[in-house]
Amino acid sequence: MKQVKYRNSASKLLLLGTVFLFSLLNPVFAQEEAVSTEAAAVETAAGGDVAKGEALFKSLCAACHKRYKKMTGPALFGVTEKHDREWLYSWVKNSAAMIASGDAAAVAIWEEYNKTPMNAFPQLTNVDIDNILAYVMVPKAEPKVVTEDVGSKGGSDSGVSSNLVLAALALVFLMLVVVLFLVNKTLRSFAEANGVELSEAEARTPIWKAFVQNQFLVLVSAIFVLLASGYFVYGYFMQVGVDQGYMPIQPIHYSHKIHAGDNKIECKYCHSSARVSKHSGIPSLNVCMNCHKSISEVAEGTATADYSKEFYDGEIKKLYKAVGWDENSQSYTGETEPVKWVRIHNLPDFAYFNHSQHVSVAGIECQKCHGPVEEMEIMYQHAPLTMGWCINCHRETNVKMEGNEYYDKIHKELSKKYGVDKLTAAQMGGLECGKCHY
Repeated sequence: MKQVKYRNSASKLLLLGTVFLFSLLNPVFAQEEAVSTEAAAVETAAGGDVAKGEALFKSLCAACHKRYKKMTGPALFGVTEKHDREWLYSWVKNSAAMIASGDAAAVAIWEEYNKTPMNAFPQLTNVDIDNILAYVMVPKAEPKVVTEDVGSKGGSDSGVSSNLVLAALALVFLMLVVVLFLVNKTLRSFAEANGVELSEAEARTPIWKAFVQNQFLVLVSAIFVLLASGYFVYGYFMQVGVDQGYMPIQPIHYSHKIHAGDNKIECKYCHSSARVSKHSGIPSLNVCMNCHKSISEVAEGTATADYSKEFYDGEIKKLYKAVGWDENSQSYTGETEPVKWVRIHNLPDFAYFNHSQHVSVAGIECQKCHGPVEEMEIMYQHAPLTMGWCINCHRETNVKMEGNEYYDKIHKELSKKYGVDKLTAAQMGGLECGKCHY
């Protein structure tokens, strides 16, 4: 038998390609340690504890103050350079008393901010105030400049270009093709060396010709094709107007996950008309500004796989531009722009649906129809909203009779008629055509 000289070379090529690929990805593990040390680099200042000061600031001060930007109150970074600590202790504990005493600095601040005194915090000790001052005096971190092309949205910070990784994978694939070619060539050489004859396949009747000659098979196939076509055509037309999964991009990004999920804001705080109206309504921008007068940027660390903190802060700036809010003067300019929201849930004109009947009378949770809204970064249509879907809900949902005087009498009569304690919406007339088609 002849020796095969390709076997060792092919194995070496495959091994070298694998080693090369892993050497490209190795920087991912080298940079993990550096990230965790950044928070530890901030040292305490002026005898205060930055970590404790941050907790106190966020619980007591963040509603009116930011460290580096004017809000309801002044920006606090650099405050120890403007006032001595004894003055700051007195101001934080009881600013109204300082204003009443005629302190020039206290009166000036009071007049600058529309004569609204700061809340008093007599429970804070001097040590607590030192901790807060230590936190607010931490210099603002400069944004990191990204010098490499991440290749796509949400790219990694591993230091390895996506294009480089793809090139490495393509190289490995090419090497596998070469290995297969060499193996095939080796086997043919082995067969020739041992006198094995490689005969061509016997001539056969083409499959399509054999199929055409079999009339029974043609008839069965034609019937199958017609039935399958009818099934798929019917299914296609039944999907007309069904927009389940529809997820349009809005002019201002609104994260239901952050608002309804992380911050536990009730759906009906924004969609208040759902309690009393047929429509749930699109919240006016002044509802947004109830909170965002004081929230001009998201909390540190707020980011997802697709969106960074800078992205969310930019969307808040779009809101300010639409309502005409000036961050510096903390006032409205009167220059507004309409926001053209894209409607997501849209029923046909011939179908009647009343939100108040379901929300206030039936007590149905919003998630029953709209899905897990508190988990949605981008709002989308969760349910199909078809007639069959609505009817099935009416057949399965028990009507809440407890404490509902409207249904008290009819409940007793129908309970006697059907002999059940619980009645569904269908038994109460929920399947009548006129309920939804008027």
